[in-house]
Amino acid sequence: MKNTLFRGRKSRIQPLFDAVVLIRRLQPFHANVKKRLVKSPRIYVRDSGIIHALLGIADFNRLSGHPVYGMSWEGFVIENLLMVAPARTLSSFYRTSAGAEIDLILELSNGRVWAVEIKSGLTPRLEKGFHNALEDIQPNRSFVVYAGKDRYPMTECTDAISLSEMMRELENIDSGES
Repeated sequence: MKNTLFRGRKSRIQPLFDAVVLIRRLQPFHANVKKRLVKSPRIYVRDSGIIHALLGIADFNRLSGHPVYGMSWEGFVIENLLMVAPARTLSSFYRTSAGAEIDLILELSNGRVWAVEIKSGLTPRLEKGFHNALEDIQPNRSFVVYAGKDRYPMTECTDAISLSEMMRELENIDSGES
């Protein structure tokens, strides 16, 4: 179900959606690894409320049981993080044909790379593909943004973190705290 809005042949309305800032085109991260990387961009509707309205999803209970929930949360998190990211931050995603994947890669202007995995549940689990991707790109920091409120370590180098706290982490980069 992920990113099916514009899959297949290029839509005639896609350039219009780009022009009026309705969609975000997230480009793939190009690491110097000897693996087959996914090269097509991911496309997200920037305002998840539009998708919910078009699908007739009126409340959270209906949304949480709908197949679009995970994709909607992922797009919402990406938009919020990029809104507060420091100027000149480059954003992308990482995926290999073997399934190594990270939802959002942030290349900060200070040269640091952050890996952000996005999970819609309250008890996130890391999959093998995330660990493989971390080995490939070796980011300076890695996070799992999830729907909960607590921050806790998931591995030695990866923290589970709420969206609001992750936004604060990004906002504090300019102040030299991260």
